[in-house]
Amino acid sequence: MSLDVPDGEIVALLGANGAGKTTVLRAITGLLDVHRGELTRGQVSFEGNRIDALAPDAIVKAGIAQVMEGRRIFSALTVDENLRTGAYIHGARPESYERVYDLFPILADRRKSVAGYLSGGEQQMLAIGRALMAQPKLLLLDEPSLGLAPRLVGQIRDLIVQINGQGTSVLLVEQNASMALSIASHGYVLETGKVVMDKPADVLLSDEDVREFYLGVHAGGDRKSFRDVKHYRRRKRWLS
Repeated sequence: MSLDVPDGEIVALLGANGAGKTTVLRAITGLLDVHRGELTRGQVSFEGNRIDALAPDAIVKAGIAQVMEGRRIFSALTVDENLRTGAYIHGARPESYERVYDLFPILADRRKSVAGYLSGGEQQMLAIGRALMAQPKLLLLDEPSLGLAPRLVGQIRDLIVQINGQGTSVLLVEQNASMALSIASHGYVLETGKVVMDKPADVLLSDEDVREFYLGVHAGGDRKSFRDVKHYRRRKRWLS
């Protein structure tokens, strides 16, 4: 597979469970080790420099931060302490705290609260805020809307747009295709580790195959792969 995140843009990476979206993010940030064998081709580059041989802390220092699926906050620490852990590379600068608390005023109100007692939406904001403490140029978001109420999904969507507007590029992994493509400039559809569609976000948003697959409306009512949906549509058009 191959993908590109242009400077200053939001790119959406879509796919069903098990398609390989999280694996892609972990490969970029160095969290996915080669367990056996060796890599014979392919590379990950950031700002013209190869980073696929770097350790995760060096990748953070280079300007990439990842928000893991499921938030992964330190539940026993306070909001402030969680944010401080995100700043271990550059140090906890006042301007970093100011940026996070401007974006997430609710966290400013709860800065001394134990993170484990925050609501799901607040924990997601904390996870994003912790990543921003590293002052990333590229932010990788893994399913930020997962498990959130529709109102909070809209709030997270607006915050991603705001973060991007401040100059941070975003690679957004989402199963909520409508939300992701509504704010992205480009989108990729991933299936079993391969890119099966690579188009501008507005084109994907209006594509019948994408809409049918992500709305869950499939031939015979069964859950089918994205390729199955495309094949079914082509056969249906041919038969008619």
